[in-house]
Amino acid sequence: MSDWTSGYVADIGYTYGYYKELNPLRMRLALLNAGIEPPKVTTACELGFGQGLSAAIHASAAVPQWWGNDFLPSQALFAQNLVNTSGANAQFTDESFAEFLARDDLPKFDFICLHGVWTWVSAENRQLIMAFIKKNLKVGGVVYVSYNTQVGWAQIMPLRRLLVQHTQRMGAAGEGSAQRIRQALQFADQVIKTHPLHATANSQVAPKLQELLGQDPHYLAHEYFNRDWQPMDFADMAEVMAEAKLDYASSASYLDLIEAINLSAEQQQLLNQIDDIALKENTRDFCVDKKFRKDYWIKGAQNLNPVEVVNALRAERVVMTKPRGAISLVLEGALGIADLAADIYNPILDYLADYQVHTLGEIEQALASHGKIGLQEIVQAMFIFTHRGEIQSAQSDEAIAAVQGRCDKFNQALLTKAHGSASIYFLACPVTGGGIEVARFSQLFLQGYQQGQTSAEDLAKYVWAILEPLGEGVMKYGRTLESAEDNLAELTQRATHFLEREYPMLKALGVG
Repeated sequence: MSDWTSGYVADIGYTYGYYKELNPLRMRLALLNAGIEPPKVTTACELGFGQGLSAAIHASAAVPQWWGNDFLPSQALFAQNLVNTSGANAQFTDESFAEFLARDDLPKFDFICLHGVWTWVSAENRQLIMAFIKKNLKVGGVVYVSYNTQVGWAQIMPLRRLLVQHTQRMGAAGEGSAQRIRQALQFADQVIKTHPLHATANSQVAPKLQELLGQDPHYLAHEYFNRDWQPMDFADMAEVMAEAKLDYASSASYLDLIEAINLSAEQQQLLNQIDDIALKENTRDFCVDKKFRKDYWIKGAQNLNPVEVVNALRAERVVMTKPRGAISLVLEGALGIADLAADIYNPILDYLADYQVHTLGEIEQALASHGKIGLQEIVQAMFIFTHRGEIQSAQSDEAIAAVQGRCDKFNQALLTKAHGSASIYFLACPVTGGGIEVARFSQLFLQGYQQGQTSAEDLAKYVWAILEPLGEGVMKYGRTLESAEDNLAELTQRATHFLEREYPMLKALGVG
């Protein structure tokens, strides 16, 4: 009997993550910063979409039409059912990469993306992915791909191999992946406690194991325990991409675009002397011990002159997507923790705190009297806060109006799911064309508010009426509250916070 899984973990579902880099609108700022004209995206495709939450959100919250595949039928069905709630015309399938490649009814795509796929599939499937891109990507189109790198995983690869060997050789017949993973982690913990020389010589090993011991087996199964797991250097990836006529455009990890927080002055000077892009990026990864790359590749870059770049940047639309009071000026880069200059970044954040869409040019003009704040500082602020999901690119007014109804329907489906589960903590935003983070209780408060419960006390009662029959209580200081009085008091406090800080933002973003 053939193994349709190709060695991929299939008996345990992937987590319901949302990945902002898969929103095609997000690539614009990175490409403009690189002096490249971004393509207009009308068709998009996600390969290996996992549970498909990102794909369903992007299909529902933006105008481009989406296609995608994931070979696990349960995940493909979840994604299709979820997007169907919005009425968006997206097509998600459980076809393998080979089957998806063989189709002759697919359009040419402006944007093809794959997150958490490349490192975790076989060499044969990587070839199929590249054949799909070569066949189906438009000239001028962009590919987003993320992958583990050799330099960052060098110390950890033997530990990962030890864990996989334990699941393969010691797991009992009939045991599921989750149980085998727990047993493998316990075994590795026993090994580390004997102080093996490998862990002594490689300082990352023991802390990494402790990190794994505290993580969800559903995540670990797909991240570490597939048969195929192949980190790759940038230079090797560049050779693969070149076969499909793709050139490197930019990192999609926006903090990588700010050298001062990642590289010393000596490292920056060295890198500036390297003309070969593959050697330069490999050297940079070596300097920062890069473990996971997120990159944009383009087929036929159209370079802009400096005046065109400045004009395009000034026209870019952005919006704040986290409550202003929750945004910190502490930033962590490869070099460590840094405090952002309050006299530069606070005025930018304060200007955007109305949760309305503004262009970078409007911000520049409004803050011109501050003296220190020009377009360069504003773009750098966008890299920082967009990386953290606190600011996002915004769609046109026409696109927002076109998708508002779809987002309303989509979000109602997720709000209902929140009654019994905290697994999905994102909602679709018509302003950004993507997802924004909204925790479970905030989702329930939002639904209660929409149903007329507008005071903190009424919202607390609304949520408690959902939790109590399920035998659930609110967690506070690491323990579950037991009495109805304590739960209602805590829910009332959280509802007050929701009404004062979260709801105004959600309403402005078309989510409330």
